[in-house]
Amino acid sequence: MATRELAGKIVQVDDQGFMTDPTQWDRDIARAIAVEEGLSDLTEAHWKLIDWARETARGSNWRSPTLRQITKGTAIPTKETFSLFPKTPAKKAARIAGLGRPEGCA
Repeated sequence: MATRELAGKIVQVDDQGFMTDPTQWDRDIARAIAVEEGLSDLTEAHWKLIDWARETARGSNWRSPTLRQITKGTAIPTKETFSLFPKTPAKKAARIAGLGRPEGCA
């Protein structure tokens, strides 16, 4: 398993850069990953989705939620989800939330 430094901490990651141990995650790591994903500032709306994704994943053996689950569970419309996390919202949100790649995401 590969490791890398994020926000001054060494974390385990897979070959696509997703964290493999969600318990190593914290908000500083989330901010560092967000910058890598082109998001310089995480707003309250971003945190709502990130926190929801982590809580949902915690209850399902750390499986990342799909876009459909995100929009249904957070009541954030798909269009807004795409504006928060452009191009691949479920994938970017999962990566920033310290979760694995969602099923069905290339």
